[in-house]
Amino acid sequence: MNLIDELRWRGMFHDMMPGTEEHLSTGQPVTGYIGFDPTAPSLHIGNLATIMLLVHLQRAGHRPVALVGGATGMIGDPSGKSAERNLLDETTLRANQAGIRAQLEKFLDFSEGPTGARVVNNYDWFKEIGFLQFLRDVGKHLTVNYMMAKDSVKRRISGNEESGADGLSYTEFSYQLLQGYDFFHLYETLGTTLQMGASDQWGNITTGTELIRRMTNGDAKAYALTGQLITKADGTKYGKSETGTVWLDPTMTSPYQFYQFFLNSADADAPRLIRVFTLLSQEEIEALEAEHAQAPHLRTLQKALAKAVTVRVHSEAAYEAALAASQVLFGGGDLATLDEATLLDVFAGVPHVEVNRTDLADLDALTLLSTATNGAIFASKGEARKMVQNNGVKINRQKVALDQSATAVPALLDKYLVAQKGKSYFLIKLV
Repeated sequence: MNLIDELRWRGMFHDMMPGTEEHLSTGQPVTGYIGFDPTAPSLHIGNLATIMLLVHLQRAGHRPVALVGGATGMIGDPSGKSAERNLLDETTLRANQAGIRAQLEKFLDFSEGPTGARVVNNYDWFKEIGFLQFLRDVGKHLTVNYMMAKDSVKRRISGNEESGADGLSYTEFSYQLLQGYDFFHLYETLGTTLQMGASDQWGNITTGTELIRRMTNGDAKAYALTGQLITKADGTKYGKSETGTVWLDPTMTSPYQFYQFFLNSADADAPRLIRVFTLLSQEEIEALEAEHAQAPHLRTLQKALAKAVTVRVHSEAAYEAALAASQVLFGGGDLATLDEATLLDVFAGVPHVEVNRTDLADLDALTLLSTATNGAIFASKGEARKMVQNNGVKINRQKVALDQSATAVPALLDKYLVAQKGKSYFLIKLV
């Protein structure tokens, strides 16, 4: 199975220039690149689909190049956007680039050899080019008519005319020319003949192929390939949780939250997501789908998806910790095994209440669960007593007795108590 066939069955293929498949099938390594926007210190799962394009390119025997746009990141790509974004300073961009490279190293093989991956930064060549030099040597090769015909430009201009908002700035208008020159520079320095990206990048990518043709007087041929934008079954954009963007950096989205995001994928989305975000084979995925169809409530597909992606992005240990945390909440595991960050992650969505620890010694459990927590758990001591009598109340997984003191159960990490009222949870913090 060649690269294009692989992308097709995984549902990742969108479009390509004529001759691209033949160019990739000569038996010689092709150098292809994708650009990444360094306007955040981490990539997110929306970027993950394009990362996987590079992964499959390398697995097919070709050389992947990840371009971190230190220069173009200072400008902003108008594709798919309705307004100009804030520009970042060089120091911030450099810090972001370092984080992004570290994440890419988890997916790509950077060893020496004809298929070894590379990371490049377009600031390294743009910083040497003056404005007049760029206009003279590059800008003259593309007409304004050609650039205005791009869908990303037309949508932005027509949208602003309808809304009365400010028009497309010259800064953003020039983006496609800069990205096109990236392709030309990589063609000359690394022999790069293929640019890939998401489907909304088609206009920018084909500008690069045209610029290469014109700047070499028609002697060179470059190619374009785009992947599908990842959306949910209902057509909405994929990549955000209830709390916002799902990042690959564990300090921005914890491994537990990351794991839960994929674990909670809808049944309608899981078959596509497992094809795009994992390297499981077609046979393995089809077997998982058949198993899932027999017992959908076991969420076989989602579990396999969440495991594969969490291990790749974070680590096997992070996956095991996330799995243990999930079992604590849903399977009755030992709360004492959780560190503070994971404990707070697990119970992030439940009501949090605070109790003064100096008062704890004088309280019984019923008072703790009612008046001491200002009625957040039980409105009254009598209501708490009734449910305790029916064995429906627990603290740190231990059933509460009527005559029990508030200190009978040791606090987790010396400052947390997890109260359970039927199927509802509450996190009590001792302050």
